[in-house]
Amino acid sequence: MTAVLFDYPKSAAFGRVLPKNKVYEHASPSTAVKNLFVRQVEQIVWQFKLAPETVNLKPSRAVPEIQIFRIVLKTGELKYDVLHCIDQAIPFPIFFELRYEGKTRVIAAFKRPSDADGSKWVVSDYFESTWLQSETPRTALPVVFDLEAVYARLLAPLLPFPAHPGEGLQACVERMEQIRSRQRELDKCEARLRKEKQFNRKVAINAELRTLKQEIKTLTRPISVSGSAVTP
Repeated sequence: MTAVLFDYPKSAAFGRVLPKNKVYEHASPSTAVKNLFVRQVEQIVWQFKLAPETVNLKPSRAVPEIQIFRIVLKTGELKYDVLHCIDQAIPFPIFFELRYEGKTRVIAAFKRPSDADGSKWVVSDYFESTWLQSETPRTALPVVFDLEAVYARLLAPLLPFPAHPGEGLQACVERMEQIRSRQRELDKCEARLRKEKQFNRKVAINAELRTLKQEIKTLTRPISVSGSAVTP
């Protein structure tokens, strides 16, 4: 994973503080999520708006605009529930730049219109960079012709594994989610194995572990342009 901070153009600057109550109005969060906002979030700033009129790039149904939010944290911790609430309130793809004690971390989910209901948005797992010094030099936006391409280029550095040749963004994100799901299953299996006393049960759990490890290896294996796996 390559951690990248992008240098957004001045023409796209929005710079408006987003009150928490405005988020609540559009997302109807639970009391528990509101408490997370209070405990963890100092300020939300709608920092940049990448849109046809601000960056002169063609929109699409999937990516009509891209929003960049800066979230100043109180403690350095932020639950994904807070980000999901904001994603529910704002019907556009969003990149969050978290700020805490001179450091910045970028987090985003892959967000797309629902196939069943175009007025609703589907939000994937969240992907994040490492913490970087906030004064880290920023990278210029990629030179592309539409917002959908910009979106893919901004999200790519946050994904834990690179896309396969010819693999679309949605397919790549779905593969990342499969890897995470298998890894969670693997962790649970390993925990069960540590607690198990019966030999025959240990044998069965070890078989599950081998299967899961092979599935993770297959999902994470680099693929060459010809379609065969890249071997070291």
